[in-house]
Amino acid sequence: IQHYLDNHNQNPQVFVWSAPVERILAKIAKCKEASDALH
Repeated sequence: IQHYLDNHNQNPQVFVWSAPVERILAKIAKCKEASDALH
């Protein structure tokens, strides 16, 4: 694991969200509803 991290983190960049929080939370809620409906 350390070897992988050493090789892939030489030039780290900040993660930038590509969707607004509201859209992400709406998708999570929709998935949760579908999951709860199956049980």
